[in-house]
Amino acid sequence: MSMLVPFGPQHPVLPEPLQLRLELNDEKVVSAVPVVGYVHRGLEKLAEQKDFIQDTFLIERVCGICSFMHSMAYSMGIEELMGIQIPDRARYLRVVWAELHRMHSHLLALGLLADAFGFENLFYTIWKIREEIMDAMECTTGARVMLGSCCIGGVRKDISPEQAKFVLEKLANFEKMFKRSSEVLMGDYSVKERLVGVGVIDGKKAYELGAVGPSLRGSGIAKDHRMTGYAAYGELGFEPVVENDGDCYARTMVRVRELYQSMNLVREALARLPEGELKTPFKGNPSGEAAVRVEQPRGEVLYYMRGNGSDKLDRLRIRTPTFANIAPLLTMLVGCNLPDVAVIILSIDPCISCTER
Repeated sequence: MSMLVPFGPQHPVLPEPLQLRLELNDEKVVSAVPVVGYVHRGLEKLAEQKDFIQDTFLIERVCGICSFMHSMAYSMGIEELMGIQIPDRARYLRVVWAELHRMHSHLLALGLLADAFGFENLFYTIWKIREEIMDAMECTTGARVMLGSCCIGGVRKDISPEQAKFVLEKLANFEKMFKRSSEVLMGDYSVKERLVGVGVIDGKKAYELGAVGPSLRGSGIAKDHRMTGYAAYGELGFEPVVENDGDCYARTMVRVRELYQSMNLVREALARLPEGELKTPFKGNPSGEAAVRVEQPRGEVLYYMRGNGSDKLDRLRIRTPTFANIAPLLTMLVGCNLPDVAVIILSIDPCISCTER
C-alpha cells in the first residue's frame, strides 16, 4: 500500500521553496510530482516594461548565484539584435567574471550537499574557502554577488595589473585550501555511502529528458555550451568535464573537477588579457528576434528576446537550467529511499529563484 508524502516547500535542507509530492511504498519512492510557484516574481513581464538598458541590471537579479552569466546572456542577445561587436578585452574579462561566478556557485552547492548528509564541519569549511573567490570578485568589481560589470557592448569595469595579481593570489589560496577539503568530500567512506549508486540516471535517459550541466555531464554526455566558443572560450582550449556513472557522486565529482578547470580558465584569461577598449559605443534600439545560450553553473540557460525598434522589448523569455533538470530529477528519485531524497535534489544544485523568475 502506498502513501502520499509532501516533501517541502519548508524543509531543513532546501535552500529555496520547492515541493515534491512523493508516492511512497514503505520507504521507497514510487513516483514524484513537483509543485512550483512559491517565489514567482514576474521578472519577464517587468523586463518588458523597462527599457533595454535598465533590463541589464534587472536581469542580473534573476539569480544571485549566477547573476553575471544572466547579464552576459542578455547582453549577448541585445548585441546580436543590434549587430554590436564587443572588444577583445571585454570578451576575456567576461570569461574571468563568469568563471569566478561558476566557482562560487559550485562551492555553495558542495557546501549545501555536505550539509544535507550531516557533515556540518565540511559545510562550513567549504563556505570558508568560497570566501577567497568572493574576495576576488569584490576586489575587481566592488561587489560580492551582483557585480554590475557586464553591459551591452562589453563591460563597465576593468581589471588592473594589481587587481589581477590579487585574483591570482586568491586562486592560489583557494587551490591549496580546497585540495584537502575535496579529498575529504570525495574520498570519505561515509560520503561515498550517501552518494555512490544513489539517484542514478543513464546518459541516454538524461539526454532524452533534457538534462543540462553537471546533471548531464555526470551521466557521460560531453555537452557544454562553452564548447561553441562564445566570449573568449574558443581561444582558451576549453574541454568539458565528464563523469560516467550518472549518480550523485558523479554529479558532485563534475563540480569538483570544474572548480579546478574554472581556476585555470581565469588564470589563462588574465595571462592573455588583450589591451584595448572595454565597450563598443552603439546607437539605436533593438529590432528583430534573437536566441542566446550560455553555460551557467547548473547548465545551459536560454534567452529569447524580440525587439520592435523601440527602447522596450516586445518579449523576453528565459529558460533556466533548473527548469530543464526537474524532469530528470523526477526519474532519479524513483526507486530511492526517503532519506536519500534530499541528497538527490541537492545533487542537481536546484535554483528555484532562477526557475520561477
